Amino acid sequence: METSEGTDTYSEESSTDTEVNETTDSELSLLMPEYMGHIYLYGEEHSVKRILDHEFEIWKGFYENQGMRHLFIEMPYYTAEYFNLWMKASDDEIIMTIYDEFRGTAAHNMDYINFYKRIKDELPETIFHGTDVGHQYQTIGNRYLSYLESQGQQDSEAYKTTLAVMAQGQYFYDHNDDNYRENKMVENFLRELSLIDNEDIMGIYGAVHTGLDAMSYNGQIDCMGKQLMSLYSSQIVSEDLTWLAKAIQPIRIDQKEVEGQIYDAGYFGKQDLTGFKDFSYREFWRLEDAYETFKGYRKTGEVLPYDNYPTKVASGQVYLIEYVKTDGSSYRTVYICEDEMWNNQLSTEAIKVDF
Repeated sequence: METSEGTDTYSEESSTDTEVNETTDSELSLLMPEYMGHIYLYGEEHSVKRILDHEFEIWKGFYENQGMRHLFIEMPYYTAEYFNLWMKASDDEIIMTIYDEFRGTAAHNMDYINFYKRIKDELPETIFHGTDVGHQYQTIGNRYLSYLESQGQQDSEAYKTTLAVMAQGQYFYDHNDDNYRENKMVENFLRELSLIDNEDIMGIYGAVHTGLDAMSYNGQIDCMGKQLMSLYSSQIVSEDLTWLAKAIQPIRIDQKEVEGQIYDAGYFGKQDLTGFKDFSYREFWRLEDAYETFKGYRKTGEVLPYDNYPTKVASGQVYLIEYVKTDGSSYRTVYICEDEMWNNQLSTEAIKVDF
C-alpha cells in the first residue's frame, strides 16, 4: 500500500528531487519470464468499500469460472506471505497484527481488512503475491524474517527475497524516490510472475500504477502497467475502477464564504489523510456558479488531479478543499478546472484567493 511523507500542501502528484533512473525495455527484457498466461490489472482508489466490493466480485468470478488462484497485490513480498500463512490459520491473529502495523496508512481500515476476510471465507485457495517495495520493513519485514529463522529457513529463497524487499523499502524511504519504487514494482511483479507456471493472474493496485499508456505517479517515467505492457502487450488488460468512488450528487448543500461572497457549495465528503505526515483529513466542496468569478485569478502552480477527488471533476467548475492537520490547525485552498491535463487525467489547479 502506498504511503507518502506529505508536504505542507498535500497533493498526490508531488515529485521527487532524485535523479530519474528509468529501467529500459532492454533491461526489463532480461528480467522477463517466458510467461504465456494473461494479466488482468485493476486500478483502485485505496480502501474504498464500494471498490473493494466490486474487486471481490471480479476475483470471485475469475476464481470460480476460470480457476484462477493467484492474486497480485500492492504489498511487499513478506506482507503477502503473512497473508498466505493467515489463509491457513484457524484464527485472525496474523491479519489483525498486520492491521495494527498499518496504522497511519490507508490500509489501516476495516473495510480493507474485511475484503481479505471475505476472500479467506469464500475463496480459500487464493494465493497472494506482494510486489511492492518494503513498506513497514522495520516491523512486518523483521517479524517475517524472525518467522523464517524459527523455521530454519535462513538459506531459503524466501529469506533472500525478504531481505531484498526490505532493502528496497529502506532505499525508497531514505531517498523518497518514486521512480525507484515504480521500477522495483515492475521487477518484483516479474519475479512473482516467474513462479506461477503460465497461470492467469489478477492484480489490484492504485490506479496510478495500472494505466497501460500512462506515466508514473510523478509524471517522470512510465508507470508499472505501461512497463508491463511493453513486455506482454497482447496478454495484459487493465481497468480503472476509481470511477466507483466518485459521487455524482453532493451529500448536502452548504454555504461557503470566499472573498466576502457567499456561494452555495455542494459537499462531497471527507477523505482520510492519516497516511500522510502531519495531516488528518480533507473535505471537499464544489462552489456552484463560481467559475465566472474566479476564471481570471492567478494560478499558483499547485496541481490536484482528477483521481484525488471524491466526485467527478468537470471543466468550468471551482472546488474548495479544507485540509485539517493532526495538530488541529487547518487551511483552505480553492482549485479551478479549465481542461488542463495531468498524466492523461483532467486536473485542477489552485488559485490565489484571500480568505
